[in-house]
Amino acid sequence: MAKMTPRTLSGFMELLPAPQQQMERIMEILRKTYSLYGFTPLDTPVIESSEVLLAKAGGETEKQIYRFQKGDSDLSLRFDLTVPLAKYVALHYNELSFPFRRYQIGKVYRGERAQRGRFREFYQADIDIIGDGKLDITNEAEIPSIIYQTFSTLGLKRFQIRVNNRKILNGFYAMLGLTEKSADVMRTVDKLDKIGPEKVKTILVEDFAVSESDADEILKFIAIKGSNAEVLTALEGYTGRNEMFDQGLSELNTVVKYLADFGVPAENFAVDLTIARGLDYYTGTVYETTLLDHPEIGSVCSGGRYDNLAEFYTDKQLPGVGISIGLTRLFYVLGEQGMLNPELPTAPADVLILPMTEDLSPAIALATQLRQAGIRTQLHCEQKKFKAKMSYADKLSIPYVIFLGEDEISVGVVACKDMKSGEQTKLNTQETIDRIKAGLAELEKGSVIVE
Repeated sequence: MAKMTPRTLSGFMELLPAPQQQMERIMEILRKTYSLYGFTPLDTPVIESSEVLLAKAGGETEKQIYRFQKGDSDLSLRFDLTVPLAKYVALHYNELSFPFRRYQIGKVYRGERAQRGRFREFYQADIDIIGDGKLDITNEAEIPSIIYQTFSTLGLKRFQIRVNNRKILNGFYAMLGLTEKSADVMRTVDKLDKIGPEKVKTILVEDFAVSESDADEILKFIAIKGSNAEVLTALEGYTGRNEMFDQGLSELNTVVKYLADFGVPAENFAVDLTIARGLDYYTGTVYETTLLDHPEIGSVCSGGRYDNLAEFYTDKQLPGVGISIGLTRLFYVLGEQGMLNPELPTAPADVLILPMTEDLSPAIALATQLRQAGIRTQLHCEQKKFKAKMSYADKLSIPYVIFLGEDEISVGVVACKDMKSGEQTKLNTQETIDRIKAGLAELEKGSVIVE
């Protein structure tokens, strides 16, 4: 019988054990950090009814969806974590307490062309705060602190959280009488870094019939730079001409005001009027986070405020604010840039016990003691040569190997070898546990990401 050649589909990430441990470590940091801010974990089905999942979809989203029939059921794989959240909140509205704060780390699926750093199956890590009817602006001010805490805990220092407010942009374009063209204008302005101001102006004037004077006013507006205080002061000059603009500026002032109290250093935060995001979705504060030394990566965490999460499932007004990290892409890029710390342990166990006697009872009892002390322990009882067993420990980078023979058992000691230093000790069980725990604490001192 001919053997099938094993293969992984293009656009699907499949990691070897060591990098998988690195990915799990990042996920654990995200879970712990989000929990610090009072978010509850949530898991929603990967497969939903197409009717439910595609209630709002259209255009590119609908083209990229993985959709299939099972019997009489029309089903689809989720393409993000936001639509399932909307369904969840609408479905369980009467059982939830608001504001509802949830985090979710899960796989999503998009049938787009697989290419370097872009995947068809990938993890997203999302947080959202959902209000019932209203949601206080303080929640929008808290989001940068969660981003800062998350990336700092991962080990990053040189990153910047860039923030804007869609009401400021919408109000500004309304002042110029460009409300109907605002989406086209913002998409064009979004290309500023790539094509420069002259080409942006040409497109605005020639393709969208924006007057030269208005185009100049737009370029002047988005060119406002400086410290957060300087940008806010410059924006004050536009007040009194549009109610939405004034409201957006008030909200932006609140977000900036609470930064220090939330523990966000000024150097990690910038008001940036070029940030638009989700033209038909976000309605207030918008966020983008970039790595300062790797601008080519683009945004590693983005999101914003929206006014009605579940409008396609309920008449209830459910405003919210949220952010998302494209975790698989970020992990891929960090690995490519050599930014994943190779010194942190990636072994599946802290200790490998090699029984040297026919009776395995002492080795099994010792393994049980170590596990009860919180030390991850493997028993190696295969009928292999000693050299092969040591090679196994070495290949898996297991930090400690314990040898338990008749001599050790008779005098009540444990022979333990530090695989990195080569140092070997013979101590009683509790002293061995203390030594291993101290060594593991040293190994865990580094951060997941190194710049």
